[in-house]
Amino acid sequence: MGVSNATVRNLFVGLSFLLFLTSLIVPSRPVLAQGQKPVVRYEEKKRQANDIAVTVIVSGLSCTCARFTEDIRNVVNDLGPDGVRVLPILGVGGLQNVNDVLFLKNVDMAVVDEDNLRLLKKKDPVLYANVEQRVQYITKLYNSEFQVLARNDIKSYDDLRGKKVNFNLKDSQTEVTADMVFNALNMQTQRSYYDNDEALKRLISGEISAMIILTGAPQAMLAKVKKEDGVHFLPLDQESLPNHKLGELFANYLPADLTHEHYPNLIAEGTTVPTIANRALLVAYTWPEDSPRYKRVAKFIDAFFSKIDQFNNPSRHPKWREVNLSAEMPGWVRLKPAAEWLASHRNQAVSANPDNTLDQSSPELKLAFEKFMQKYASSSGQKTLSSSERELLFAKFMKFLAQSKAEQAAAR
Repeated sequence: MGVSNATVRNLFVGLSFLLFLTSLIVPSRPVLAQGQKPVVRYEEKKRQANDIAVTVIVSGLSCTCARFTEDIRNVVNDLGPDGVRVLPILGVGGLQNVNDVLFLKNVDMAVVDEDNLRLLKKKDPVLYANVEQRVQYITKLYNSEFQVLARNDIKSYDDLRGKKVNFNLKDSQTEVTADMVFNALNMQTQRSYYDNDEALKRLISGEISAMIILTGAPQAMLAKVKKEDGVHFLPLDQESLPNHKLGELFANYLPADLTHEHYPNLIAEGTTVPTIANRALLVAYTWPEDSPRYKRVAKFIDAFFSKIDQFNNPSRHPKWREVNLSAEMPGWVRLKPAAEWLASHRNQAVSANPDNTLDQSSPELKLAFEKFMQKYASSSGQKTLSSSERELLFAKFMKFLAQSKAEQAAAR
């Protein structure tokens, strides 16, 4: 039985329509040029991107911690499949940064200040009972100077009693440390919590009497302030506050100075403004050792520490000179990968930062400091000191030498 032409034509049209529908439903595979590798699948690309990424939460764009993290990113980043990628995150700072490391799912590390664990335990002894086992430090970074910029009619901290003073954002590191300082002074003020830009505008207009910033000097925004704006820095030392007992405060913080080099518009050449400083630390959450997050942080530490000498050059923030990889922090536990790296690279850790270690100082300076230590031991009865206590005494010693050098220069 033959098939009519009409039947064949109808079958052909039907088959063509079916093929057209199939082309809409099933996507065609890409045609690869000769020698071209297969396209990496979406899931594989996503896995590679996450395998190399670590996050660091910092206080804000104007904070020294943000510039430090940017420097770390620029030196350490390697976007290859086996590299390391540093992702900075803008946070609030202070105690909140520690809480973010503790409780936010995607935060690996943070820049926080040394006194944070002590303050958190005081704030909630139950919640933070074992916080030092959950958040541990990788290294000490720089010193954050306590900077109080006040109107010219305010001569000392005592003049701020009852006045309007800005403590930066609520729960920021500035607010946390400022609270410690003003409680030590037993001083009540009218506190405000504006960001730095808003606070500076209100200070210059006279709406507030002072503003406080805790960060590494020089702070970029304050460096632009002029003497004509009618403001100056307040000194914080026993000499400027003779009626206050500041021993406990000075025991918890480093002595520091704001200098003409920091703020040439506000501090006269050859003079300094004494203050205190807090140590900024790079810390991490203690992920389980067999977890991918732990391995990524360990890989970051190896890349960061191995390139530490690349940060001590003029293109980086000047406070990299204060970094001491091997400095111990009382009350804190060193993260295991960092401790292991230091144990196996001790000489490299010491030589990377000659400005902040006695071993690389001149023989004369080292001898002078040892004599200073001997006198301190005989007068205090304290024969052994931790590395942190030695660092504190060395900071005082260097401050004494700087003052002596300035006095000798002025006498000539």
